Amino acid sequence: MKKLVILGGGYGGMKLLSLLIPNLPYNIMIILIDKVPFHFLKTEYYAIAAGTISDQSVQIPFPKHPQVRIIQQEIVKVDIENQKVYMAEGDFMEYDDLVIGLGCEDNYHQVKGAKEFTNSIQTITKSKQTHKKLHALPSGAKVAIIGGGLSGVELAAELTESKKELQIYLFDRGISILSSYPKKVSNYVEKWFSTQNVKVIKKCNITLIEENLVYNHGSPEFFDCIVWTAGVKPSMVVNELETEKDQKGRIILTKYHHIPNNEHVFVVGDCASLSQPPSAQLAEGQAEQIATILICRWRGKILPSQMPPIKTKGVLGSLGKKRGFGLILNTPLTGRIPRIIKHGVLWKSKTQKGKNKE
Repeated sequence: MKKLVILGGGYGGMKLLSLLIPNLPYNIMIILIDKVPFHFLKTEYYAIAAGTISDQSVQIPFPKHPQVRIIQQEIVKVDIENQKVYMAEGDFMEYDDLVIGLGCEDNYHQVKGAKEFTNSIQTITKSKQTHKKLHALPSGAKVAIIGGGLSGVELAAELTESKKELQIYLFDRGISILSSYPKKVSNYVEKWFSTQNVKVIKKCNITLIEENLVYNHGSPEFFDCIVWTAGVKPSMVVNELETEKDQKGRIILTKYHHIPNNEHVFVVGDCASLSQPPSAQLAEGQAEQIATILICRWRGKILPSQMPPIKTKGVLGSLGKKRGFGLILNTPLTGRIPRIIKHGVLWKSKTQKGKNKE
């Protein structure tokens, strides 16, 4: 049988798997390799770290099928020339077609000590470790969150509601947090933080992190816990691939989502160089198009001459349990409505993906 190997069971890998299973020819075997045994809703990792939800509430079993095999291992290398992927325990897997969906990792922007002395919410394991650290803090402890984007804002908001005894500081290098959002949104969030006694430190320049110390513009300040949410970059495995990449290290693709001059290696999600910012919606949109391409090939059909633009509906963020913010079809939203919408989207996502487990 021919092997389709999918690296990573994130939003792109999970969506692709669910779309391909009903259309599998008898001679195709799908192997999904991931270091964790479930698909996790990564958009909710901030709540895992804050301790307001359990990891079980955001885990979804991978679909089951006689022609699908799930391998729980970490990928350490992809050998495109010899069509092999290597795993941490020394095993390797050959493939006929490959989909790389290995996601991203923290980007420390060459800040000395950031990797060693900060906590993370980039993976389910790291989010649980961060929760353990935050949960053990005494009343009055100081927490620094480095990065005022979506992840940092949601974590700060969730923490200030769930652990009111902590002092939360949110650092961002911009003139406002959530700088990619309309001013109406960032102003609303900053005002909400002021009512919750979250200290927002703007125009910061973090040059050094030591144990329990954040150096902003050269001046150190003590914190009981430091969490890094200041950007991401493609996984190290992708970084080591010898293929063309953009300035952010993401792999440049053809219109059919495979690397140039190799129609057997696709890339989905945060590792892919696309015109839109990385998101769960974008990864799932990519997966839909990759599924179309693979099914066309399996059935001997001609590929579409063009792939349509991937449309995303927007982005939503939480400010605790009752407030939120977002941008839907270029319309800024604040208050209860975006929080209600996000709750509904999350519920729908869990319900739909849960149906694929059998």
